[in-house]
Amino acid sequence: MNLNKIEIVERGAVCVVYLDRIGEYMESLKKTTDEIIDGAREALQSLDTPQVEKMLELLLAARERRILIIGAGRSGLVARAFAMRLMHLGFHVYVVGETITPALEESDLFLAISGSGTTTFVVAAADIAKRVGATVVAITSHPDSQLGKFADHIVTLKGRTKLAEKRDYFSRQIMGVYEPLAPLGTLFETSCSIFLDGVIVELMQRLKKTEEDLRKRHATIE
Repeated sequence: MNLNKIEIVERGAVCVVYLDRIGEYMESLKKTTDEIIDGAREALQSLDTPQVEKMLELLLAARERRILIIGAGRSGLVARAFAMRLMHLGFHVYVVGETITPALEESDLFLAISGSGTTTFVVAAADIAKRVGATVVAITSHPDSQLGKFADHIVTLKGRTKLAEKRDYFSRQIMGVYEPLAPLGTLFETSCSIFLDGVIVELMQRLKKTEEDLRKRHATIE
């Protein structure tokens, strides 16, 4: 009997947990969450106020028209969460790619979310929106990217600036190499989610809406 491990059985599958590794896993978890929190705080504090103000003005101006939002992968999930809250505020909002999303028109506002600014699906859609004549707003870490070139307005939100050269965290520690722990676009996506939640609250204040007003428009069939 190995006293250094425990076996957890769930739905017929056996998961083996080695007790002497739990501390290592928890260390990785804590360091990573600390890094994400610190990264998000830095990204949000570095936001350009005039950029954010202009985005708010464009959103408010489009309230009686239509807003189409796009994002791919996890940025797409952020886009959907923001669209839901805009709907709760009474905006006419759609997520690009859904079957009920209408054709884009010149008077519409098109909001694109992409940390890299190079996501093919998002860039291609922004190109079409630009040619249609819609107002294109981009939230990205790279304002000089392909997406940025199509945007009428850009909100620059910092994300991860480099990739890890060593895949294993502990190898990096032994070698004294300190690199980002959060994988891929996590820092941008987390920061963007927080930022857009803040945008919703700012819109609530300007529109004089309460949480109860939002609750009235919340889905009752779930």
